[in-house]
Amino acid sequence: MDKTGFVSFVGAGPGDAGLITSKALERLKLADVILYDRLVNPLLLEECGPHTLLVYCGKLPDRHLLRQESINDLLIQYALEGKNVVRLKGGDPGVFGRVGEEALALEPYNIAYEIIPGITSGIAAPLYVGVPVTHRNLSTSFAIVTAHNQKGSSTVDWQSLAKGIDTIAFYMGVKSLDEITENLMKYGRNPDEPVKVIQWGTLGKQRTITATLATIAEKSRADHLSNPAITLVGKVAGLGQGQTNWFERQPLFNTHILLARSSAQIGKGAKQLQDLGAEVFEYPRFQVQANEYPDDVNLFEYDQIHFKSEEAVTWFFNWLSEKKIDIRQIKAGIYSDSGAAQHALKRVGIQIGHKSLQTKAKSLILGATKPSECKETDTYVETHQQIPFTQSNHTLKRLYDEQRFEIVVFPNAKSIAGVVNGIKELALTPAELSTKVQIICFGQASEKAAIEAGFTVTYTLSKPSWHTLTDWLLDLKKEVKA
Repeated sequence: MDKTGFVSFVGAGPGDAGLITSKALERLKLADVILYDRLVNPLLLEECGPHTLLVYCGKLPDRHLLRQESINDLLIQYALEGKNVVRLKGGDPGVFGRVGEEALALEPYNIAYEIIPGITSGIAAPLYVGVPVTHRNLSTSFAIVTAHNQKGSSTVDWQSLAKGIDTIAFYMGVKSLDEITENLMKYGRNPDEPVKVIQWGTLGKQRTITATLATIAEKSRADHLSNPAITLVGKVAGLGQGQTNWFERQPLFNTHILLARSSAQIGKGAKQLQDLGAEVFEYPRFQVQANEYPDDVNLFEYDQIHFKSEEAVTWFFNWLSEKKIDIRQIKAGIYSDSGAAQHALKRVGIQIGHKSLQTKAKSLILGATKPSECKETDTYVETHQQIPFTQSNHTLKRLYDEQRFEIVVFPNAKSIAGVVNGIKELALTPAELSTKVQIICFGQASEKAAIEAGFTVTYTLSKPSWHTLTDWLLDLKKEVKA
């Protein structure tokens, strides 16, 4: 009999991908199948392995892509096939997440499962606008509420809620604001009590309005707010009124970037932008597959060894270990024009400084792509292959459908091919994508390659550096605010 699999019900947190727990991330990395909801940040899908099956169970208020019964059936099916299944839910699976129904469906089949909590949006979204749900001087009780049950009728004890709770967080209640406010005022809440509606809380497109219990419904309509949103009622909702909150004060808040990649190496650029408040999707993600070691290469006959990438350094030293060769036996000079490769060499005790490649010397060149400067007397060895993760296309589609990036950055000419191939999956051409987003190139080489691929380039940096890109983005934000 086949071994039964295992199901992990995992809370993805309220939106900000950084708010997921470390235990939840471990489960994503090990999953054979991930069934995820609409409110899960698509960037979390980039944590899965190269062979993970991704199943979108996205639910909208007015239509369901998968009915609950079908989701239950899929959980059972994949688990009985012996797979590690992750049911990834926005926020906390135990807060309006139907985890009770789904876990119960597994019981007749003796399928083992676990439930991993997540940060719930009723607490996180207020904090991202600078409001704690409890406050020593303003609120000593807190409740979370959904105004309707499965059939759409009200199940709330409005009298008890209005009189007994200081702070109330209503989930997905924008369409019901008239009903919510009228009932709370009917049972004694002060019409002048402050209320906040926080749309897309903890994400770069977060929007917040503050009004009173008597005016919040009309103000929400006037400002065109919609779900997903948290409505926070109580004195604490008046905190910080008239001030820009800490999250939205970040210099690159509400900046969404697709950063094109040409290698599996993780650069510092994305982190720098994220630290300033930008949301960055590095695309595509690559899996490194090491090639076999060649039998016809004599390491002792070369004058210099040229490393083209960090992965080539790792491959080379694994090769030495395989052949039982001490690096001190290698008399060839060591060279690299790759910053990542130079750092990798430093980690194994090799400092190359500003050593220049000798053009007349006999060279062994190691990397994933044969360089144009390779001479007939040189030996090139393809050390590894970079295979794009197919799941990155899934993430790209979700982000594109949700309009979650408006800027595409090409740091080099090699990075363009990955985006061209990816948008084919969306039935988009480079020309069509250029009408929807801004195309930014680091330099003349990437600009030329982008234009040849069919993109319309919005801007080319005066100097190819992350500092220059950051300055340009900050100037762009100032223009928008002006």
